[in-house]
Amino acid sequence: MVECYGTERISKAKIAELISEHFDLRPGAFRKYLDLHRPIYQKTAAYGHFGREDRDFTWERIDRAKALRAAAGLEERQPAQA
Repeated sequence: MVECYGTERISKAKIAELISEHFDLRPGAFRKYLDLHRPIYQKTAAYGHFGREDRDFTWERIDRAKALRAAAGLEERQPAQA
């Protein structure tokens, strides 16, 4: 199931299809891809564990974003000009 709270630019069905194609969501594969079997308790306990740029927070990676945008037929977003 996919929930985008109205922010989706393509259908939720297509998003779910892309997730299935690009991510192996089996627990063991997920743990291996995100390298979750390592003790980083102190880092995650301090200052929260979302929105961090520290490379140990593997769940923050966006390394597949470009491939997903291309597969979805969406053009890459350009940074806003200041």
